[in-house]
Amino acid sequence: MESRNPATGEVLETYETDDEASVDEKLQRASETYEEWHRRSVEDRQQLMASAAEVLRENKEEYAETMTKEMGKPIDSAVSEVEKCAWVCDYYAEHAGEHLQDERIGSEPGVDSYVSYEPLGTVLAVMPWNFPFWQVFRFAAPNLAAGNVGLLKHASNVPGCATAIQEVFEEAGFPEGAFTTLLIGSDKADDVIRDDRVAGVTLTGSDRAGRAVAETAGSELKKTVLELGGSDPFVVMPDADVQDAAETAAQSRTVNSGQSCIAAKRFIVHTDVYDEFLDAFLAEMESLQVGDPTDDDTDVGPQAREDLMEDVHEQVRDSVDAGATLELGGEPLDREGNYYPPTVLTDVPDDAPAANEEVFGPAAAVFEVEDEESAIERANDIRFGLGASIWTQDRERGSRIAGEIEAGLVFVNELVKSDPRVPFGGVKDSGYGRELSRHGIREFVNRKMTWLADFPSEKRDSGVE
Repeated sequence: MESRNPATGEVLETYETDDEASVDEKLQRASETYEEWHRRSVEDRQQLMASAAEVLRENKEEYAETMTKEMGKPIDSAVSEVEKCAWVCDYYAEHAGEHLQDERIGSEPGVDSYVSYEPLGTVLAVMPWNFPFWQVFRFAAPNLAAGNVGLLKHASNVPGCATAIQEVFEEAGFPEGAFTTLLIGSDKADDVIRDDRVAGVTLTGSDRAGRAVAETAGSELKKTVLELGGSDPFVVMPDADVQDAAETAAQSRTVNSGQSCIAAKRFIVHTDVYDEFLDAFLAEMESLQVGDPTDDDTDVGPQAREDLMEDVHEQVRDSVDAGATLELGGEPLDREGNYYPPTVLTDVPDDAPAANEEVFGPAAAVFEVEDEESAIERANDIRFGLGASIWTQDRERGSRIAGEIEAGLVFVNELVKSDPRVPFGGVKDSGYGRELSRHGIREFVNRKMTWLADFPSEKRDSGVE
């Protein structure tokens, strides 16, 4: 397994993968660690999570540099990503106990009944390369705080990030086996999922990968959480602040060099402000600096792999061939590295890739609609349902449209983003389950109901079941 710099093509380092014996050893260690770990007090686990936040902050420049070298993330964004990982650790260090409190249920006199949230065991996380620290920590922080132990099968192009994350938890004082990185290929993941020592699996990635993981886990009756792809709509109503919307639109489409599940990808604009928005959006996209991700002034870095850049270009080219108009960009940059420029398409036919597929790069499709009803219809006319952004100065209208959008996350007058305090996840082909907040920490737990009656208790008619 090798780490390769997408800005230069240079091989950074080669890593020895885990063979069958090594995987077995790590699984056994995780299983044994769980027996001790889940019996620790939640206060103890919270204290260690706070220590993990400290480790992240103390080493943020080093971790950011690893991300930038391995997958091309602009360095400022990489530093921010590490800081956000510290934030999620802080959040669960403060709130895990609160979120895991027993829920008392009033049933009948003489009975004390309650639901407790108890960990399941070892949880496998299959994670992608685009936010190589954040997407791991938003799984790891709540699950370790809940008393589970974690196994990480990270994307094969970010092994340096994968090993660094394990070191964060070790340095923070977590017991050996509480969080373990497996350096294995995707072809080995099925065996790990099927192993009796694994209680559940979470995946962030494509819907194709999600279906494969869900099929394997389902055959073993194991819990899954899937955060899959998205083709988020960005809806601009005629009463929106058009300039503000255009600036945020460019930011949202090119965040992480366009490689984000919750990046806005389809821009749905009311006809009354369509021309004004398009002009402003094109100006914003054209002004973005594409270049060396280690340069603080860079807005858009390289695509993480050459094949991924080629996939984006094929989708853009096929959309133009189908009848779309290329307003900006549309060709890989003639320079060393996997660079694709900010790209804008208009007049996009419904059957073009830019209209109905997830474009995982800095290419935007802009659509003109005549009214609110048409905007909602266009926004929902996609198999994905992850996030959506709505722009209007009328809060009532914003709330009304939000209620009609088929998505797990809807933001009004703001770009779609993840936040430790609120749940994150999608519907339709964007997956199921939730991460973050109290909802995330309660995914991989046993919601155990306990019924305590006095002894001897009166006989009660409990029904059939």
